[in-house]
Amino acid sequence: MSRSVWKGPFVDYGLIRSILKRQESEEKYPKGPLKIYSRRSIILPEFIGLEVEIHNGKTFQKVLLKEEMIGHSFGEFAPTRKIFVPKDKKKGKKN
Repeated sequence: MSRSVWKGPFVDYGLIRSILKRQESEEKYPKGPLKIYSRRSIILPEFIGLEVEIHNGKTFQKVLLKEEMIGHSFGEFAPTRKIFVPKDKKKGKKN
């Protein structure tokens, strides 16, 4: 279900503030990736080229924001569930 057009995209205020501070004065803030807890925020064109770490509930996943990601939410790029891989059956010894 998409958001109403007149409301505009949702971006967490703290996220916008931290990204703008980093862009204004790069020497004050660390060069490392920005940690993001707000998975529901939408990726805007201003975020392109940034390296971010998106929280998946347990760890952080590194993601480089590209132009194709505009309009998607951060949560789409950090899966929260572990992929199930069935174990191989061990072959018994033949005597």
